[in-house]
Amino acid sequence: MAELTAFSAAQAEALSRWLQHLSGLHGASDKTVQAYDRDLRGFLAFLSQHHGAGEGLGALDALPHTDLRAWMAAERGRGLSARSLARSLSAVKNFLGWLSQQHGFDATTVLSARSPKFSRTLPRPLSVEGAQDVLDDIGIYARQDWIGARDTAVVTLLYGCGLRISEALGLTGAAHPLPDVLRIRGKGDKDRLVPVLPVTREAVAEYLRLCPYPLERDAPLFRGARGGALNPRLIAKAMEQARLRLGLPATATPHALRHSFATHLLAVGGDLRAIQELLGHASLSTTQAYTAVDTARLMEVYEHAHPRAQRGG
Repeated sequence: MAELTAFSAAQAEALSRWLQHLSGLHGASDKTVQAYDRDLRGFLAFLSQHHGAGEGLGALDALPHTDLRAWMAAERGRGLSARSLARSLSAVKNFLGWLSQQHGFDATTVLSARSPKFSRTLPRPLSVEGAQDVLDDIGIYARQDWIGARDTAVVTLLYGCGLRISEALGLTGAAHPLPDVLRIRGKGDKDRLVPVLPVTREAVAEYLRLCPYPLERDAPLFRGARGGALNPRLIAKAMEQARLRLGLPATATPHALRHSFATHLLAVGGDLRAIQELLGHASLSTTQAYTAVDTARLMEVYEHAHPRAQRGG
């Protein structure tokens, strides 16, 4: 494949402006911008190699389906998964859609290109009992009481508030004492409000009571053994040890507690849009995956419990 910088200066300048547009106006996260940058550089470099020379913006004004299909075939040929290719194609469409508005050309050909089909992986939540078992178990075997209380507090935040591990570990001393409603800055630097249950507030307060390091407003709320910011790998390891003790599946990870938060709310009648807000999902379609989980679980219960299903007819 061509070097990722092997395309024209005009294309590079347009790409830079688009990335600034994404970051500035749409609040895209740094990781999203970096991923789009990487995807588009690969795409533009392919076009340059495909045509044998660097080309300006004119080559993008009238991009034929054949060039797009050739790029997609090359990406699959180097082992890119259908899911990753779909993401890359989405980046290309967004970029060329924006470019067409800037320069007044018709991008219908590119925008109508179909994404490769792939199976969406459903979230893998724990059962209500499994989630509670993790909360009860995870801190018991820690080498120090305060570390056990810390691990319990973190997983209680994940399950009780539906936080991502990065969001929980991003909290600072300024968050204590936890309020009734916590403001969380999530992906794309977007804020959301999440209610805090008393049990969550109590778990964090107990950790801070035992923590040997002073509470500082601008320092991380959750500390590692040496006083620095807690590494998320340590929570993942504590979860791994807990699931082995409890006989839970390998899918019982810290992120599974966030999935469990959403699935268990939905199971007791939670509103899908409210759950979307609590999770900080930009799109309702992302949250709708939990309805499939709930339906799958309902059918499993039906097949195991319904008398007609048990008799096979």
